[in-house]
Amino acid sequence: MSALQDVTLSVPDVSCEHCVKTINGALSKESGVEFVETSVPTKSVHVRFDSDTISMTRIEEILDDAGYAVAKA
Repeated sequence: MSALQDVTLSVPDVSCEHCVKTINGALSKESGVEFVETSVPTKSVHVRFDSDTISMTRIEEILDDAGYAVAKA
């Protein structure tokens, strides 16, 4: 049984369609990531993922490797 989680991350460096394509491409190819939606107006990334397959830490690492740091609340 999968443990699907939905999170919305604040990613302040999202500023254009290139950012959207880079982030969506990097995350969507990862096993366990079910859905990715990046928003330029809200500078956020919505991710639905199976926490049994991929961790929140790994998702943040993927974003960081792509050049987009997650803002910590």
